[in-house]
Amino acid sequence: IAVPEGVGALQAQFEALKQRLEEEGLFEPSRKRPLPEFPQVIGMVTSPTGAVLHDICHVLERRYPIVKVLVAPTPVQGDEAADGIVGALEALNRRDDVDTIILARGGGSLEELWPFNEESVARAIYASRIPVVSGVGHETNFTIADYVADVRAPTPSAAAEIAVPDATVLREQVVSQGEYLRQLLSGLVTDLRYSLKASEQRLWFLAPNIE
Repeated sequence: IAVPEGVGALQAQFEALKQRLEEEGLFEPSRKRPLPEFPQVIGMVTSPTGAVLHDICHVLERRYPIVKVLVAPTPVQGDEAADGIVGALEALNRRDDVDTIILARGGGSLEELWPFNEESVARAIYASRIPVVSGVGHETNFTIADYVADVRAPTPSAAAEIAVPDATVLREQVVSQGEYLRQLLSGLVTDLRYSLKASEQRLWFLAPNIE
């Protein structure tokens, strides 16, 4: 199968940068941070006009409707995209209320996804003090951003699934724990009643004339 010359050059550039950044430790698993269990504000780095933003917000609303979404808009394709992504990441990192960042765009060719393979974007993700979830392209697409991010999701919607807990599951856990506590306290009260009754009987036996 013939490979277009431009694609071959980009692939070679991708592999060279990937190797260099890996040697520098940007992909090191030990530096990747866990995501907050109950985030309050999700920062979104994506195009404000694409379907990706709608899809992610729909997932967040379904799974964890109490979370707030803060969009840092940026082009995700073209010559200005890399600088836009870096600027959006830096803007979110200047805030004190953002718990998690989702970096996302839909699928595309190697050329279309290339901004996520730029060294400047990789270093901005690495420098982020806020954990970053990458949801770039489809499941088979891998970018440099995926390797640097704290968590890589196969799709933008999956990134939203990963970033927040499922409120339905949380409700079920609360109900289950509540029932467990009710049973525990009921048993404790029953035991105390038996203990009190036994003490009363012992007292009556030792001193039957004392109320």
